Amino acid sequence: MTHRRLPTAANYPVPTPANGQDPRFTHGLLFDIARRIEDAGFPPITTGHDLVRLMETLYVFCYSEDR
Repeated sequence: MTHRRLPTAANYPVPTPANGQDPRFTHGLLFDIARRIEDAGFPPITTGHDLVRLMETLYVFCYSEDR
């Protein structure tokens, strides 16, 4: 993505996989995002509750069509 011009069409949400599972949506992805948030200066995500909230938020961003 360039900073000069943002696209006008949204790429998200993507369709939910027919079987309900997406091999791209992994714990590794979740931990990478958690680490990136911490690297940006936010407090570390150290509790299960915070990881669940991050996972739910990421899932809604990726797949939710209720916008």
